Amino acid sequence: MFEELKPHIVELRKRLFISVLSVIILFLVCFSFWEAILNFMLSPLKEAMKGSSEVIFTHPAEAFFTAMKVSFFAGLVLSMPIIFWQFWLFVAPGLYDNEKKYVIPFVLSASVMFLAGSAFCYYLVVPVAFDFLINFGHGTFTAMPKIGEFVGFFIKLIAAFGISFELPIITFFLALIGLVTDKSLISFFRYGVVLIFVFAAIMTPPDILSQFMLAVPLIILYAISILIAKIINPHKDEELQNDE
Repeated sequence: MFEELKPHIVELRKRLFISVLSVIILFLVCFSFWEAILNFMLSPLKEAMKGSSEVIFTHPAEAFFTAMKVSFFAGLVLSMPIIFWQFWLFVAPGLYDNEKKYVIPFVLSASVMFLAGSAFCYYLVVPVAFDFLINFGHGTFTAMPKIGEFVGFFIKLIAAFGISFELPIITFFLALIGLVTDKSLISFFRYGVVLIFVFAAIMTPPDILSQFMLAVPLIILYAISILIAKIINPHKDEELQNDE
């Protein structure tokens, strides 16, 4: 059995190596511009604080490790097209010839959807969430965000939206190989909504508005995924009845 799996393990190792190498190279590139990247991340926070406070650090190494974290995340985002491409190359041998032609649309659409989710979060969700959280209790508390905690929180939020917007692409791929149909997604819809709200509650700040700003687009994307599955791999009740 190991001999049968060995070619797949070798192929997986190759694809992982290329993906990790791309992240490392882009991480080193981004480290040269970490201050510009960090200022871009801090922009919504500074806008919410309106100059009433400053971002601080309390540990001697916190600034350095924050620069590393910022550079790594930026490198990871920039390497997404390469990672998606390597993923497709790994699964492509198991696909039919007519399915392999989707490599370029898959890589482009997956990359665009991740960036679209990240942009939606940065320009719409983050300003609302930060304005509420930073200014809650204004006059009673003074906001002094720690840079390390802020960056970790920011990355978690951006990643949640970026990954969430991949739902139609994942559905397309699963429908393409016959694992889901429009009927199976419709049947799972009620459970899917519950899981979406649980996911939103875990990944967003503890305020209802932010949770809904992630959950509602996800529900819409789920509905779009049903339409995608209906086009790619529709349920075939009539054919089954004819066979019987």
